[in-house]
Amino acid sequence: MRSLVRTLGVFSKTSFAITSQPRASAATRSLTSLLGSPFVRTMATSNEPVLKQPLKLACIQLASGPDKAANLAHAREKVIEAAKGGAKLVVLPECFNSPYGCDYFPSYAETLLPGPPSEEQSPSYHALSAMAAETRVYLVGGSIPEADPDPSTKKYYNTSLIFGPDGALLSSHRKVHLFDIDIPGKITFRESDVLSPGNKITLVDLPEYGKIAVAICYDVRFPELATIAARRGAFVLVYPGAFNTTTGPLHWRLQGRARAVDNQVYVALCSPARDTTATYHAYGHTLIVDPMARVLVEADEKEAIVSWELDGATIVETRKNIPLATQRRFDVYPDINEGKIAFEEPGLPK
Repeated sequence: MRSLVRTLGVFSKTSFAITSQPRASAATRSLTSLLGSPFVRTMATSNEPVLKQPLKLACIQLASGPDKAANLAHAREKVIEAAKGGAKLVVLPECFNSPYGCDYFPSYAETLLPGPPSEEQSPSYHALSAMAAETRVYLVGGSIPEADPDPSTKKYYNTSLIFGPDGALLSSHRKVHLFDIDIPGKITFRESDVLSPGNKITLVDLPEYGKIAVAICYDVRFPELATIAARRGAFVLVYPGAFNTTTGPLHWRLQGRARAVDNQVYVALCSPARDTTATYHAYGHTLIVDPMARVLVEADEKEAIVSWELDGATIVETRKNIPLATQRRFDVYPDINEGKIAFEEPGLPK
């Protein structure tokens, strides 16, 4: 058996499979016989640090209303406040520049293409860029309704724009999974009546720190997206989202903790503040979860800024203590980190 253990040592940081064993020991032959097929142990990922240095993350649970200009000005005030508190990565909530709802997407939508858009085409793009440059932070601009440049298509997207400390656009993410649910007597909502989906996983490199993954709200319910992002090196999964007062108490915290424990990374869920006078009541409860699935900080339903210093050592220690990376069995089930995965999307704002 010692021979078998030596044979199965980790030879590299990348995935590999052992499909045959020349001069197999008696123990190997016995084990192969028991399994009915050659013994395969596929390793994946490593315990190397994915966060290069500590990073203070702030999520802004913003109160927004029907006045877009006022929403953008208020967002700027809160981004400045978060930056003054030491945050270097700041997150705004889903649809931070407008009310949330299918009735509002077309009237608040902005044209982002061809990029960069003019200030008239997209005041939110320019406001976010200016906020990031003014405060010298990485800014995940929640999401805004995006209009296709060809009005005849009547296509709209729920789009997150991510800016660097110099105000340059680093990446963008269109919501991949559209929020179509029907809970009788509680809530019925169909984003697909108005919105079109995005078609890629979004990883953003912050050179001083590492990679972050950005997705939007309902995307959090699909663990495949999170798993691939984490296996590609993300140290935090960032979800601007607007769960409601039906699904929020049931699943908001649960989804954040589940994605953290699945992938042994930090998770940030950033909600709008609740407005009971609006047609859609956001749950609130913006939170940050650590790689052991502990909720580190959580807001209530009111406007707030929640922040935490993310530490790469916590990720390393978690993965060392519970070494999932070296225990996966791709001889038993497929590796979703292999095969056809979309990281690029033609026609996306750049």
